[in-house]
Amino acid sequence: MSNLRKLLIDGIEVEVDPNLTLIQACEQAGVEVPRFCYHERLSIAGNCRMCLVEVVGGPPKPAASCAMQVKDLRPGPDGAPSVVKTNSPMVKKAREGVMEFLLINHPLDCPICDQGGECDLQDQAMAYGVDFSRYREPKRASDDLDLGPLVETSMTRCISCTRCVRFTSEVAGITQMGQTGRGEDAEITSYLGGTLDSNLQGNIIDLCPVGALTSKPYAFTARPWELTKTETIDVMDALGANIRVDTKGREVMRILPRNHDGVNEEWISDKTRFVWDGLRRQRLDTPYIRENGRLRKAGWGEALAAASAALKGKKVLGLVGDLAPVEAVFALKNLVEGLGGTVECRTDGARLPIGNRSAYAGTAKIEDIDSAKHILLIGTNPRLESPVLNARIRKAWAAGAHVGLIGQAADLTYDYDHVGTDRAALVNLENMAFGKVQDEASIIIIGQGALREADGEAVLAHAMNLAQTTGSKLLVLHTAAARVGAMDVGAVTEGGLIAATQGVEVIYNLGADEVEITPAAEGGPFVIYQGSHGDRGANRADIILPAAAYTEENGLFVNTEGRPQLAFRAGFAPGEAKENWAILRALSAELGAVQPWDSLAALRRALVAAVPHLAKIDTVPENDWVPLALRDPGVADFRNAVTDFYLTNPIARASTLMAELSAGAKARGATALAAE
Repeated sequence: MSNLRKLLIDGIEVEVDPNLTLIQACEQAGVEVPRFCYHERLSIAGNCRMCLVEVVGGPPKPAASCAMQVKDLRPGPDGAPSVVKTNSPMVKKAREGVMEFLLINHPLDCPICDQGGECDLQDQAMAYGVDFSRYREPKRASDDLDLGPLVETSMTRCISCTRCVRFTSEVAGITQMGQTGRGEDAEITSYLGGTLDSNLQGNIIDLCPVGALTSKPYAFTARPWELTKTETIDVMDALGANIRVDTKGREVMRILPRNHDGVNEEWISDKTRFVWDGLRRQRLDTPYIRENGRLRKAGWGEALAAASAALKGKKVLGLVGDLAPVEAVFALKNLVEGLGGTVECRTDGARLPIGNRSAYAGTAKIEDIDSAKHILLIGTNPRLESPVLNARIRKAWAAGAHVGLIGQAADLTYDYDHVGTDRAALVNLENMAFGKVQDEASIIIIGQGALREADGEAVLAHAMNLAQTTGSKLLVLHTAAARVGAMDVGAVTEGGLIAATQGVEVIYNLGADEVEITPAAEGGPFVIYQGSHGDRGANRADIILPAAAYTEENGLFVNTEGRPQLAFRAGFAPGEAKENWAILRALSAELGAVQPWDSLAALRRALVAAVPHLAKIDTVPENDWVPLALRDPGVADFRNAVTDFYLTNPIARASTLMAELSAGAKARGATALAAE
């Protein structure tokens, strides 16, 4: 027997779950209800009263649809469905009254407010407001807050919806914002006037329905109708968050999140949101060749001829960077292996097994975290490695999940059992009695910090054994956006990075800026660097081939759970920089070993023929479980892979804002707080 409840909403009959609120039931019926404080991913506050509806047969006054559940409605006469009206004269009058109260103190800032054109208050005042004000008193004013370098505040515009307070306390897990005072003295403020200490704080800009919280770096640079909007994928971490890149002319003006329930819900990290100033600085826009120890500008013909001459007849190693799209990795593998060389993507030394997808991508989906009752973290600090994933773990914890950690203790924004810091803690855990853990949904998340040491594969084997024993799913949390895709196409060398570099004469570096290469003065190899920024890789290079950044070319990326996603070009690369796959295709012609594709589409066809699951865009493939042979790991403590969240890649290191945030985080970490 169905437990659904019938409702009549504006004459439309719907069957809904009785636990839904009226505002959710209206959404299912396709009826729009205005709101300011209600947000589906936050707790219900019920304080703006904009979502008032009329419940027929209920009290003779409008009801807040966000705070009343369907099961609280009385049925009609003779068991008829309950009736809800969202457009009756009572509702119209109530909404006009609420809007009039909201606008009593709201300043007329629209011509200079950054929220103009995207403002919920503006839109709803047009739909539900009246064309005059009866209020003749002075408007209330509030002091602005200093929340740090990311969020600009104009608190006089605040309508006290408390979305920012609920987000920071419930999702971001910090308790620095709240509301003080009552009546006209009520105002949103931060604890002791402090700045926000979270790498998710930028999301309150999107949540604010008025112009009280806006983006400080984006302020007064563009209006929304001037921007070209491109839906694409983020590469700042391996989560693969869905984003929208807004450009004005050739420049990226801002980056916003897109909703994807299976990946990032509708949140993005501050690095993802604000890294765009790094796309403008320290860009490589022309080829360079090193002569007599100094780099000089060159044309593409000369640079490709020099690179071809350097590669011929030499032992070549291709290094894959953290931001390379799968197509470029596949083209590099084709080029280097055609020269008899090898390719390696595990540039941080991670001991990820070749060809075993259950070991390097795991068997869990990101959304499995939501339903998990037990979560074990091994050698990872997800707050720094993937803040949005960490928020998801926090949501599971808030719903009653038990979290354990083996590794360095850290503030993860939720409570956890610190099982231990070293390999022995993991081995001991395997020998325990698990009881109900085996009967409930559980997930093990292992970070790159656990896999980077010499015994990384042994640690992974024990983690997989523990997952098998407890019936848990395994999620390998990567830090590099390109890593899983590169593993999928086989850009790996037997024996890993150390074995790959033995006796190498030429290194073709595809944006790998985190690798230390022996200086040429000490007999190091000849280096050809292909990348977008003048970072460590370009500094060590003998030939530089300028390439597009992630917002400047179409590409395929596979996220940490193994989900292929398409990134789209939002703008064009500066100067003479070219798309990554096109550079490799041109170089192959110079070498006399022309790659069999002349377009990205042809390259993708060859890629999908070699790795069929990459054709299933936005789908997480099922991975066959292949456990690793157990070996004794070492005895050392686990060390986390990421220590500075803001400076993990060349684009972030080129950003002045990321440098400021990094310095601020270091200063906060070094400050000894007085006892309260």
